[in-house]
Amino acid sequence: MASEERFHGGHFPKHIVLQAVFWYLRYSLSYRDIEELMEERGVEVDHATVQRWVVKYTPILEAEFRKRKKTVGTSWRMDETYIKVKGQWQYLYRAVDKEGNTIDFLLTKKRDKKAAKRFVIKAINHNGFPEKITIDGSAANKAAIEEFNSDNDTAIEIRQVKYLNNIVEQDHRSIKRITNSMLGFKSFHSASITLNGIELVHMLRKRQLQSQDNSVKKLADIFYSLAA
Repeated sequence: MASEERFHGGHFPKHIVLQAVFWYLRYSLSYRDIEELMEERGVEVDHATVQRWVVKYTPILEAEFRKRKKTVGTSWRMDETYIKVKGQWQYLYRAVDKEGNTIDFLLTKKRDKKAAKRFVIKAINHNGFPEKITIDGSAANKAAIEEFNSDNDTAIEIRQVKYLNNIVEQDHRSIKRITNSMLGFKSFHSASITLNGIELVHMLRKRQLQSQDNSVKKLADIFYSLAA
């Protein structure tokens, strides 16, 4: 599990750090909102410090989750949505299986065959090969999967049936609900890390963590367990 030492050495105890990070990734709150909530609980922490915690500790927690993520299905739904970074629209590639479980995600600066192929490679490296991938009418996504098949001598079936992609399109809403309150990210680096954290909490809500203690009902406690 994530090492205890990774959370030591700071001015604040680990449980305060994790609570602030969880609040930001789970709810539609700004860093200043969290600063105010902490102050109401007798903890004085600057909003910039909370931002540093999110950027520093989210990758540690995500890495621990990746080790314990449940296996996903082999019928994927792939799509992309828009995320504003530094005033410019960027693209968040996402995929879920037919049960709605999150497969993977990737923030990119462009929406083209190269970006789509990067996402496909990342998703397969983390989750294994799918039997089929359903996409909408995107020519770039279709070309990316076809090129992957050609490069790797695989035969992933490509289905272009828009209504079957409703699952992933609806799933975007849970991510956008959180990001819409953030009024745009200031850098691509922090946007990518923060989105990974939002996706992490979303997967925990879907109970995609292996060996999860069923007696633990609160989402926050499940999140904290990644740093146990």
